[in-house]
Amino acid sequence: MPTRPIERQSLHAEVADRVRALILSQELAPSARIDEPVLCAALGISRTPLREALKVLASEGLVSLVPGRGAFVTALGPAEVDELFPVMALLEGRCACDAVRRMSDDDVVRLRALHGRLEAHAAQGDAAGYYAANFEFHQLLETLAGNPWLIRVTAELRRFLRLSRGRQLAVPGRLLASLDEHRALIDAIARRDAPRAEALMQAHLLAQQRAWRALHADAFPQAEAAPAAAPASACAPAPESASAPASTSAPASTSAPASASAPASASTTASASAPAAVPPVSRPPAGARAPGRGA
Repeated sequence: MPTRPIERQSLHAEVADRVRALILSQELAPSARIDEPVLCAALGISRTPLREALKVLASEGLVSLVPGRGAFVTALGPAEVDELFPVMALLEGRCACDAVRRMSDDDVVRLRALHGRLEAHAAQGDAAGYYAANFEFHQLLETLAGNPWLIRVTAELRRFLRLSRGRQLAVPGRLLASLDEHRALIDAIARRDAPRAEALMQAHLLAQQRAWRALHADAFPQAEAAPAAAPASACAPAPESASAPASTSAPASTSAPASASAPASASTTASASAPAAVPPVSRPPAGARAPGRGA
């Protein structure tokens, strides 16, 4: 039976992008009630696309819709953020492993350029700039991993981690310690050492967790006494090229096959602030079909 294709409406998706950016930059603060009339006026839209956008953000966990009260920005407590770090260590470690094995020389150059920005921001004591460049570095590694399922789950969980806006960088000495961790990581990447890159990335995320606990010492009184353990390695060494087949032995003296050695296990987050003036959302011309948009 012939059917007419469903036309996708992109206005609410663009609104969702704008409001998401305001949440992640904390221009819309955690726990804050979203003032719909004010936001509609700032974006130059009616309430309908805003409410559709808020439904999208609620499905992502960034907004809570309370019947009779409105929409509120999600706020994570110290323990909730703390629980994210070991999960992200596992996921981002795998991203680093897969990315190192897939990346080209040009990709290494791009990562080195981002690392250069980390060095510059750290030298200036610019925590906000460092946080933004650090996010881009991790996001690029995630993309270079090339696994759409890994990319999806990592990006979705990082969104929640970004609600804290890297406040652990405020812990004395943490910014420079983070830079040292990145120096070791970029060295492993340049050497194409995937297992070491995985281990270093895991250690980097768990170091952030320790800094987060130090920042919220009242919530984690035993944190320093019991640091989080590194996740198990999922980055087995790359298979070696097959060797030439051995010559066939005489039937009388068949040698036992050598046991394969087990792979060695390896041991051992912002967008820049949005501008104060929020530009109106662009609308498609009347009668024009809005472009399609993925989920």
